[in-house]
Amino acid sequence: MRQFEGYLKGVNLGGWISQFDVYSEEHFNSFIQEADIKRISEMGFDHVRVPVDYNVLETETGEVIESGYGHIEDCLAWCKKYGLKMIIDVHEVYGYSFDPLKDMDREKFFYDEALQARFYRLWETIATRFGKESDTVAFELLNEVVLKKVYKAWNDVAKKAVEHIRAIAPDTYIVIGGVNYNNVTSVALLDAPYDDKIVYNFHCYDPIIFTHQKAYWVENMTPDFELAYPVSLEELREKSKAFPKECTTAIYNERLTSVGPQFFEELFSEALEVAEKYNVPLYCGEYGVIELAPKEDTKRWLADIHSVFDKYGIGRAVWNYKGKDFGIIDSDYGF
Repeated sequence: MRQFEGYLKGVNLGGWISQFDVYSEEHFNSFIQEADIKRISEMGFDHVRVPVDYNVLETETGEVIESGYGHIEDCLAWCKKYGLKMIIDVHEVYGYSFDPLKDMDREKFFYDEALQARFYRLWETIATRFGKESDTVAFELLNEVVLKKVYKAWNDVAKKAVEHIRAIAPDTYIVIGGVNYNNVTSVALLDAPYDDKIVYNFHCYDPIIFTHQKAYWVENMTPDFELAYPVSLEELREKSKAFPKECTTAIYNERLTSVGPQFFEELFSEALEVAEKYNVPLYCGEYGVIELAPKEDTKRWLADIHSVFDKYGIGRAVWNYKGKDFGIIDSDYGF
C-alpha cells in the first residue's frame, strides 16, 4: 500500500488557531511558538497537523484576516527550519462545525450552494498562498463530517473543492475524510480518488468509552466513569449500551473478534482494502486518549494502535500536542 511519505508520525496543534478558549492575538502568539516546533522535531515527529477555524482566516462577511494567515506562515517557516512537514486542516468553516457543544444544523452546509461557494473561496485563498509549498504543505478539506446520511453530498462538495484547489495548486496532497465523525468505517463511502495526490483520512478514538472516559462533552458520560484497557469485547459492548450508538458504532463492527492489536487491525481492515484497491495512502489525522484515563492503560492502547499503524504504513497525527484534555507533553506517554 502507498504511504503518505513525510506524514507518517505527526502531532496535532489543536487549541492554537482552532478550538481555542480565547480568541485573541495574545493567545495566538503565545500558545504555539518556534520553541514548540523545535521540540516536536526533537521528539521524532515528521509533521504537524494544524487545525484552523475559518474565523481566524476571514471575517464573518468573508474578508481576509491577514494576521490569521500570518500564524500559518510563521508555523511553515518554523517547520522548514526544523525539518517538518505541515497539514493545513480547515477544522471549522462558515456554516458548519463538528463541535457537539455548538447548537447548529449540521446538514445544511452540504446542500447550501452559498455556504459551499464560500468554502471554495476560502480554499482558493489558502491554495493561492500555500500551493507553491507542496514539498512541505498538504491540505485537509474539512474536519469531521458528523452525519452519515450526507455522505453522497459530501463527496460532491469534496470533488468541487478539489477542482477549485487543483486550478491553483496542482501538486499539493489533499486529505479527505469520511462521515460519522470521520470514522474509519466511512472510508469505504468516499468516492474513488480524483487524482494521485489524494489521501484517505480517518480518525480513531475507539473504543470511545475508553479514550473519552469522564469527558464532559460526551453524551451520557459521567465524571466517575472508568474503563481499563484492554477489556473483553463483550464487556466493552455491554458498557457501551449506555451511550449513543452513533459514537460507539465502530465496536459493533462484525469483523471485530477481540480487544488488543487485532482490534485495530480488524477495525481498519475495510479501509485498508479500499486504500489498496485505489492505491491511495491512508492517514489517521487524529487519535489519542484523554488525560483522565489510567496512564498505564493509555500506554497499552497507544502501543496497540501504533503497532498496526506501523505494520501497514498508515500515517498518523496524535491528538494533541498540548492541552485540550489530551496533551502528550502534559503526560509522559513515551513519545
